[in-house]
Amino acid sequence: MTHVYMPPSIRHFEPLHMVFSTWVDHLPFGYDLVAAIRPKMLVELGTHKGLSYFTFCQSMKENEIDGLCYAVDTFEGDEHTDKYDESVFTAVNNHNRQHYHGFSYLMRMYFNDALRHFSEDSIDLLHIDGFHTYEAVSEDFASWYPRVKPGGIILFHDVQARLQDFGAWKFWEEIRSQYETFTFNHGFGLGVLRKPSGDRSQDSALVKLLFEGTSGEAAALRAFYVHASKHLENMRKLKRLTAPAATPAKQD
Repeated sequence: MTHVYMPPSIRHFEPLHMVFSTWVDHLPFGYDLVAAIRPKMLVELGTHKGLSYFTFCQSMKENEIDGLCYAVDTFEGDEHTDKYDESVFTAVNNHNRQHYHGFSYLMRMYFNDALRHFSEDSIDLLHIDGFHTYEAVSEDFASWYPRVKPGGIILFHDVQARLQDFGAWKFWEEIRSQYETFTFNHGFGLGVLRKPSGDRSQDSALVKLLFEGTSGEAAALRAFYVHASKHLENMRKLKRLTAPAATPAKQD
């Protein structure tokens, strides 16, 4: 059977929050994944300037999903991002309050300190994007895995980034065969893992393509999201080029 897949990101997604980040290559998929699984509880570990997190939040809002979102980060930086000043948190906090104050919360703390605020089997979508050494990623996965619902989704960013002492790629290579997984190779890579069990009867078309598709369908899905990210970038460029020039101020 041939799947016809036309996700919401192609139809009407225009990011409200744009900052520099390698996550820019995965924005359409992030938007579509949230729309597909309609999470009641979404948690991101490592938010920085908020590009991925606010894409998730935007999808929650625009697709009228009744759920809660939590961004866990010290907003101080680390060895990979370098330390940054208070302006980063201020910008993220202001955007959050302006657009998503009804369901989105910033938890300014260490990941391990946030664990106690979430019960086991409570998170539908977990995004691991903190410190990228092998040890840090493996610890984040081991600590937070019990908090994810059976059948829940865990995202790993930078699973193709082989630079500095990044080790997400190594951890991903170790665990990907032990679970239902899907790997996007573009944009430094994004790993998608599904926790075993859970109700599969209401799986969306996207979820079925991710975890039940043939090798040909998997290749097509990867190619689709490469083109989707390029399409989004081109639309943004076109909008900038066609935007009316600012009107000069009148001189008295």
